[in-house]
Amino acid sequence: MNLDDLARTRRSLHAVAEHVLAGPQHAVSDTVRLRVVEGGFATSTQPDVRLRDGHVEQGPTIIPVDGATSRQLLDGLGLSPSSLAEVYDDRTDVALDDPLTIDPAAYAVLVRAWGWGDAALRDLAAGLVPVLWPEHFDVAISVDEVNYGVSPGDTTIAEPYAYVGPWSPPPVGGFWTHSFGAARTVAGLGSPEALADFLHEGRRLTGAGAR
Repeated sequence: MNLDDLARTRRSLHAVAEHVLAGPQHAVSDTVRLRVVEGGFATSTQPDVRLRDGHVEQGPTIIPVDGATSRQLLDGLGLSPSSLAEVYDDRTDVALDDPLTIDPAAYAVLVRAWGWGDAALRDLAAGLVPVLWPEHFDVAISVDEVNYGVSPGDTTIAEPYAYVGPWSPPPVGGFWTHSFGAARTVAGLGSPEALADFLHEGRRLTGAGAR
């Protein structure tokens, strides 16, 4: 895994999530919640926009992301830019006219992580719908004051990782590897089953339930 390619691709996809999906969705439907779909992610309501296999889609319109700008993607889909400045602070630093870069191998790593995470979260808490949040770009749920999710990587851990984050984190040690709780890289876990087991162990240790 090339971490530079991963970081560039993650940064570009974060811009797509915010500029092309969450922004227009918030303007129309007053929510920024996105969802994981096969090959990428999508809005949760109107307008129905998807990122799939490196392309943005709305109805019959399909546009490749690599080499385009967020403004070009919005124009091609017939959408207008909509700032999320009043919704949250930790927004992408990619401007609307910055070129976007998609490395196919890095894209596959990120999509796999979100897909495994979405499935594991649904297994962890049947009935809850995992949300891909554009702010931190993780797919997550909260159960009994514990956050569970999969991040595509950030300044703390450079590659995709699963995490368990109690609202009142225990001291670091044993299962609990970070100040926010516990984390394991998706590559280190190695399978969707191992990722699900990690989340279930975190739920057991927080006393929120057992498998």
